[in-house]
Amino acid sequence: MLQALEGSQAVAQAVSLCRPGVIAAYPITPQTHIVENISKLVADGHLDCEFVSVESEFSAASVVLGAAMAGSRAYTASASQGIMLMAEVLFNISGMRVPLVLTCANRAVSSPLSIWNDQQDSMSVRDAGWIQLYCADNQEAVDTTIQAFRIAEATELPVMVCMDGFTLTHTLEGIDIPTQEQVDQFLPEFTFSRALDPRNPISVGTLISPDHYSEARHSHHQALMNAQDDIVAMDQEWAKISGRESGGLVSTYGDDNAKIGILVIGSVFGTLKAALVDAPPNEEPVKLIKLRSFRPFPIEAICKACEGLDNLIVLERALSPGGGGIVGIEVLSAISGMENPPTLHNFTVGLGGRDIPLEILPRLLEKIRSNPTPNQFEIFDVELDRLPEEDR
Repeated sequence: MLQALEGSQAVAQAVSLCRPGVIAAYPITPQTHIVENISKLVADGHLDCEFVSVESEFSAASVVLGAAMAGSRAYTASASQGIMLMAEVLFNISGMRVPLVLTCANRAVSSPLSIWNDQQDSMSVRDAGWIQLYCADNQEAVDTTIQAFRIAEATELPVMVCMDGFTLTHTLEGIDIPTQEQVDQFLPEFTFSRALDPRNPISVGTLISPDHYSEARHSHHQALMNAQDDIVAMDQEWAKISGRESGGLVSTYGDDNAKIGILVIGSVFGTLKAALVDAPPNEEPVKLIKLRSFRPFPIEAICKACEGLDNLIVLERALSPGGGGIVGIEVLSAISGMENPPTLHNFTVGLGGRDIPLEILPRLLEKIRSNPTPNQFEIFDVELDRLPEEDR
């Protein structure tokens, strides 16, 4: 049954349905409502788990690392500077192949200080070795959270579920919260093959010599690439139970015969989908490409989605200063292996929570018509674009 819920509240309920044994929490905007709602579920007796209020995000990550290694399903959440403070432990979690789930309520990273949404926080730890799945709306956030526990435990890799701060976390939507029976049917009891047991002592995360470090990193990389099959399989299995798919690795919307494609990640997909619906009938056809899995990076799925395109716009809410678009450069590398790759146009939008209006679609199309420079990168902003050059 549909319920009108804030995104954070819905994610909290989804986490509760997955029956975690340990949750570590430290507040940071815009993630705070998630753990607040979880704490209320615990206090009201709806969730039987150890809820640990810690003194920092570093501690939150450390607690769930220890909990999962001790054999408990574990969860935490954070955003922005909290993700930065967790970074050391995030590498430890993934390097030890510990299965747990973290929700990143995407927020800009200071300085300058901003509490609003972009995706520079999760993108900054893209090399930490976590699976990263991005949600286009709050229903996807709920379904992906449930899938994330199953994916983590099947692959023995941690999963970061990324949902845009405020845009999703603080927005009311009609959301179908699954039943406990549905989740129990999908998600078995927690098992971890390398959980610590004093009856069978092992060492994890120990010093490794140069003779074996490369092999460890290669094994980790291969595990992430192999996880693509699990991400797709879990999405399909959950669809059989719930009636909803989240798009696997990559999904498309719009005209499959279009010559222009726009690849997006996160809630920008909903903005452009609405803009496409409202587009005048004489507007050039566009195919929207939703990238759900950023890590592992699905090269084959992206190339398949880009077949037949003449131009591909990559629109992202993150920036690598001095480098350009983060997603764009990886997409460019992926499509370079195609027989007839589309011309890539890479734009960063909506940094620091700047609004992305529906009119961005025609403005983008006009942009590439008037300046068809191949493989370019530009910080594009509708408000900024309206100003005379001397005032920018």
